[in-house]
Amino acid sequence: MYIPDIYKNESQEEIKNFIHDNGFAILVNQTNGKLWATHIPLLLEEDNDGKSILVGHISRENPQGESFKTNTNILVIFSGPHSYISSSWYDHENVPTWNYTAVHVYGKVKILNLEESINSLKNLVDKYERNSENPVRIEDLSKQTMRQARGIIAFEIEIISIDAVKKMSQNRDSKNYENIILELENTGNVIDKQVAQEMKKCPR
Repeated sequence: MYIPDIYKNESQEEIKNFIHDNGFAILVNQTNGKLWATHIPLLLEEDNDGKSILVGHISRENPQGESFKTNTNILVIFSGPHSYISSSWYDHENVPTWNYTAVHVYGKVKILNLEESINSLKNLVDKYERNSENPVRIEDLSKQTMRQARGIIAFEIEIISIDAVKKMSQNRDSKNYENIILELENTGNVIDKQVAQEMKKCPR
């Protein structure tokens, strides 16, 4: 991913939190001689050696799973809030642009066995059921229901490298920066307001 230096995010803590908060990702690899992408939730975890890994699963019917056996290279894309930035919000003539945050993870995929697959499902469900009034627990599901686990391919991704971008108008002076935040907050769009909140977190 091309990232101008001013927009590079190299804070490991921020990247880790970003992946946790924006866990619905795009899994990309070469499948049957072409690029293939699957939209899935992924968890950022640690392996037995304390190294960060991504864990998830896809349907066994998905051709991408078969390709894991012969091509382990994988790209995972995590996207955050983004919005159009009108140049009418500046006090000078310029071109419109787009503010956004994203993380690209490059790694090697390894297929998990059934026991590991069940554990990965438990961790995923626990994360997203945490705030439920009546949380579902994998441990409470019947054997009949859990037979569906045989219909998935669970995997972990060894992280080789990470590119992270936070393009939040860092190239603007304080006056225009603050006005962009104000304009975003006034659009009435929920995602625009999220971008405004991200801008407020950026050091100036």
